[in-house]
Amino acid sequence: METESEPYVRLATLRQLHQVVAELNTARSLADTLQTVADGVVQGLGYELACVNLVRPDGDLVVAAFAGSAAAEALITGRVGSRESWERRLAMGQAWDALRFIPHSEGWTLLEDDVPQWHTDGPEPRFEDEWHPLDRLYAPMHTSGATGGELLGVISVDRPRNGRHPGAWGREALQMYASQAAIAISNARLRANMQRALVRLEREQQALRASEESFRQAFEYAPSGMAIAEMGGDHHGRILRTNDALCRLLGRPAAAMRRYSFSDLVHPEDIGTLLRTSAEGGRAELRLGRRDGTYLWVSLRNSVVADAADGPRFLLTHVEDIEERKRRELQLAHRASHDSLTGLPNSAELRARLSARLCRRPPDPQESAHALDAVYGSLPAFETPEGYDDGYTTHDGYGTHDGYGTHDAYDSNGHASSYPGASMPHGLEALDHHVHTVAPEGDTDDGTKGLAVLFCDLDGFKSINDRFGHHTGDAVLIEVARRLTSGVRDGDTVARLGGDEFVVLADGLGRADAADLAVRLRNAIIPPIRVDGRAVRVGASFGIGWAHCGMSAEEVLQSADQRMYIEKRSRAKQHRRAG
Repeated sequence: METESEPYVRLATLRQLHQVVAELNTARSLADTLQTVADGVVQGLGYELACVNLVRPDGDLVVAAFAGSAAAEALITGRVGSRESWERRLAMGQAWDALRFIPHSEGWTLLEDDVPQWHTDGPEPRFEDEWHPLDRLYAPMHTSGATGGELLGVISVDRPRNGRHPGAWGREALQMYASQAAIAISNARLRANMQRALVRLEREQQALRASEESFRQAFEYAPSGMAIAEMGGDHHGRILRTNDALCRLLGRPAAAMRRYSFSDLVHPEDIGTLLRTSAEGGRAELRLGRRDGTYLWVSLRNSVVADAADGPRFLLTHVEDIEERKRRELQLAHRASHDSLTGLPNSAELRARLSARLCRRPPDPQESAHALDAVYGSLPAFETPEGYDDGYTTHDGYGTHDGYGTHDAYDSNGHASSYPGASMPHGLEALDHHVHTVAPEGDTDDGTKGLAVLFCDLDGFKSINDRFGHHTGDAVLIEVARRLTSGVRDGDTVARLGGDEFVVLADGLGRADAADLAVRLRNAIIPPIRVDGRAVRVGASFGIGWAHCGMSAEEVLQSADQRMYIEKRSRAKQHRRAG
């Protein structure tokens, strides 16, 4: 009978097992735990050699700890055995409950596999249960502590001190130890993972704090305006935070800025641009209101700050002052379309405005007359948006009610204005909402209203240039431009073709209206003009042409030019002379 069966031996073994298990839980790191597991087999379970093979992330097993022989430890520690070879060994071994035993009579087949192993010298067994040097005993460790869990590693033991195969009590003790070792290794791994996670979290928090500080400094001390606004919800667009540069730009304190959203500050005409930019991110150029009531052109660049869980939450807005650039752009655009001396629209701008009113299709006089009568009789006045200014000397949108008897039913391009509740009269749908420009027929005023083109040529201007020089001539042209502009309606256009030639576009006039306008403008030009203390006088000859669809802008201007020369030749020279 084995001595293990004796009660006092079992009690001693339990005490040793309790002691080594207790030491498993005192190890601080995973490496210490693994070495404690190997040492515990040698110190508490009565084996001279023990090896701990740990499953790696790729599934293979590595020799992680060794106890009992420094030479064997140096030989195999760190070496790797494939998962396939280990599974073969565990499958072919004799099942001693959860343990696996491979006797020397079968183990010779394993000499050529890749599992790290050592060989001990010793005599041949003299009786049946004596330990052979080539016997192998494995205690698998599973994550749940039972064989049903995931394989965590394998404890290999060799050379029992009593030289015999372990009995039932010894097997149970090794199995219990392997179960406790699996728990200790799992806990050590968990602690190691937690420690790594804590270290990583601390580093991330340090990086986040550094990033937040960098962002704060970049935000607060940026030379251009910066703001953070809420995105989504009931307070969409509400400003949460601004930097000093934006407060200075808009002349508003930071506390006051937090009461607004950008939609409260943007110019009414730019609200659509702002909403599109806020929804999509990106950039836009628009006007923001200052505390003094003026508006400032800015470039708005939005970045959507997204929350992975809840979607977009904030807008980071960069606001750059572009007032000076916009002013230069408007100046360049004005110079390209206006005369540098008088400030009036130039020849190119005049032709563009005139062409916008004309189409290539000649109008059907009866159809157009009925359409115009219907429109003038039924549509309400078209109102120009408050504060709108196109930057020109004159404003498009011909004809508020005045002495010429016109109506605001059309825009400056001659197209019928469309708005809710306004039904288009019969005949306009067929013209695709384009109201044809028509001209009075014959020499008598038949009541037809059209677009009059008054071609003006100054009389006596050349003699002033020759006698007094170009400086005086330029001053005369500037004054004539002012008098012409003062003599027409806000919706009319006064343009300078070049030299001493001017053109007036006046819509909604009959023949008598156009003739009266020409007389008034001529009378406005005739009074003396004082330049450097000297009074000079010029006269003016007017030719009245009429624009209608089917004509080009050039044809309209040529027609008015020809009528001007006819009118100039029809008057006596002394009536034309001035200066």
